[in-house]
Amino acid sequence: MHLRRCAACGHIGCCDDSLARHASAHWRETGHPVIRSFEPGESWFWNFETNDYATGPELASPQHHPVDQPVPGPKGRVPKDWAEQLRNR
Repeated sequence: MHLRRCAACGHIGCCDDSLARHASAHWRETGHPVIRSFEPGESWFWNFETNDYATGPELASPQHHPVDQPVPGPKGRVPKDWAEQLRNR
């Protein structure tokens, strides 16, 4: 599960590999289609409306979650069987 950041308002949500698909749910709820990866070393944008990579604005810091935060995270709050739960969805 990786984090995504809304390019319009800064909302942080999980990618669509997560159970709740928070980033795409945010798009459906708000109409904000463009997200940016919130992972260290990644700077790509995605547009949910076109279902393709996109260009986006320069975003204010922080550019990613803390490097010492595990994926999936946050540490200690992810079920031990998270991978199994994803396979069974």
